[in-house]
Amino acid sequence: MESWETFIDEVVTAEVLRTAILAGVILIVGLTLAWLLHRKLRLGNLGPQANLLVRRFASYTVGVVTVIWFLRTIGVDLGVLLGAAGILTVAIGFASQTSASNVISGLFLMGEQPFVVGDVIRVGDTTGEVLTVDLMSVKLRTFDNLQVRIPNETMLKSNVTTLTRFPIRRLDMKIGVAYKEDLDRVKEVLFELADRNPVCLIEPAPLFIFLGYGDSALNFQFSVWATKENYLALLNSMHLEVKKAFDEAGIEIPFPHRTLYPGSVAEPFPVQVVESPAKS
Repeated sequence: MESWETFIDEVVTAEVLRTAILAGVILIVGLTLAWLLHRKLRLGNLGPQANLLVRRFASYTVGVVTVIWFLRTIGVDLGVLLGAAGILTVAIGFASQTSASNVISGLFLMGEQPFVVGDVIRVGDTTGEVLTVDLMSVKLRTFDNLQVRIPNETMLKSNVTTLTRFPIRRLDMKIGVAYKEDLDRVKEVLFELADRNPVCLIEPAPLFIFLGYGDSALNFQFSVWATKENYLALLNSMHLEVKKAFDEAGIEIPFPHRTLYPGSVAEPFPVQVVESPAKS
């Protein structure tokens, strides 16, 4: 009798051990596969944002399947867990209406795609590169290497400017010259400068727009184009080169002037110099 009970105990122990080993293998292999899919999966015909969504969907799916398979292997009743999860989901849904709004807004952003991962966007006073577009928020990396998290609902309600949506960008420079200057000569100097700049595009051609007569200057706008990759180089180089070219050509960039008028053209404004008495 004892030998029979010992045999049963050994069988049960072996079965428990086999189940534990199998469950451990399932958990380790499944989670490893989910991690590899999240980090390594790339589909060459998709963009960065689509690849990010595919990686997350694949890794989350494998992770969920792995956990369910693990629980079934160790004998957990999934029906009870699913019922509890359903009740918990309903309770969380009522308690987190803002989160639900962010999720719905995130779906709209992913469907409309006003920007994708890798784009540089401006939202209010924040400008940065898009790192992720999640269901709850959009994460940006600013140019001073800070991460900014913006809720999707805020993104959907805000004016968002995508700075890298198109392959080229225009740089608009507001410039003023003295009234004595010849604008034809000014235009000639600026167009020669744009022609010499290596990152300034020939097509579209540079643009000269007269803006009006200012208090102390003739105001105009000079616009040049560059590829989005070279925009910062153009921004830095053109302003420095305009100042240098104007100095070499003797073109004056004036500062504000004020004229005191006493009420008569013929009579000058009286000025008297008074010396302070010497101290004894």
